[in-house]
Amino acid sequence: QVQLVESGGGLVQAGGSLRLSCAASGRTFSRFTMGWFRQAPGKEREFVAASVWSVGTTFYANSVKGRFTVSRDNAKNTVYLQMNSLKPEDTAVYYCAASDYSGSILVGSKTVYNYWGQGTQVTVSS
Repeated sequence: QVQLVESGGGLVQAGGSLRLSCAASGRTFSRFTMGWFRQAPGKEREFVAASVWSVGTTFYANSVKGRFTVSRDNAKNTVYLQMNSLKPEDTAVYYCAASDYSGSILVGSKTVYNYWGQGTQVTVSS
């Protein structure tokens, strides 16, 4: 079993920055693909970014590319999401997820993620 705990959410003005953290426990963190998803009220949960351990690369949704950066510290079992130039449309609950999936094609699909955190609220005011 894997436990994921997100932190770092909050209220920020448009153009500001936040850094989310996700601490993992329970299994070998370094061999997980770690993803970030978000869900706004009344909308489906959508992919934001991912760090794939097997290929050492990162992936981003087009809506956040160039503004968000995903990184991981395997020694601390933690994955981060640095969010810059935030926009009101970034307002959502942000979820961290972990997957045994080692490919890249399906990295943006919710279905390949086995474990989920409880979510942290990010609110961007205009």
